[in-house]
Amino acid sequence: MQFEDIYKEYWQKVYRICMGYVNNHDWASDIAQETFMSVFQQLSNFKHQSSVGTWIYRIAVNHCLRQLEKNSKLVKTTLPIEMVEEPQPDIEGKIAYLYQSISELPETDRIIISLELENVKQAEIALIVGLSEINVRVKIHRIKEKLTQKFNRYEQ
Repeated sequence: MQFEDIYKEYWQKVYRICMGYVNNHDWASDIAQETFMSVFQQLSNFKHQSSVGTWIYRIAVNHCLRQLEKNSKLVKTTLPIEMVEEPQPDIEGKIAYLYQSISELPETDRIIISLELENVKQAEIALIVGLSEINVRVKIHRIKEKLTQKFNRYEQ
């Protein structure tokens, strides 16, 4: 697979995973770019022990975690500027609230739900996070319940 094809196929997915971590458009874009720089540099070393997507998601998660560690002075749950006022009832407000809610989850839960939202197979998610497929399925159910409760409060 050529780098250009990989970039086209995975850019939006990686960006959304990064948004789930940092909840900041510019920062997520920067981390996604760093991810693809690493992918480009390491593509010849990819051993095909997992799918390309699994490999890229793992790189993205590692970059997100490194950035959060570097910038630990920043509070990751800070609302983006456009949401500091009143949340908008439109779809953009709901999406921003979803990213906000995901960014408040524990690390493993953020990884799992971000990958689930990207329609990554649960078996692949299990490989990425190092849990059993059954455990991933249970965690997804619990995370969805938690996010649903938050959305119910948001819409009231």
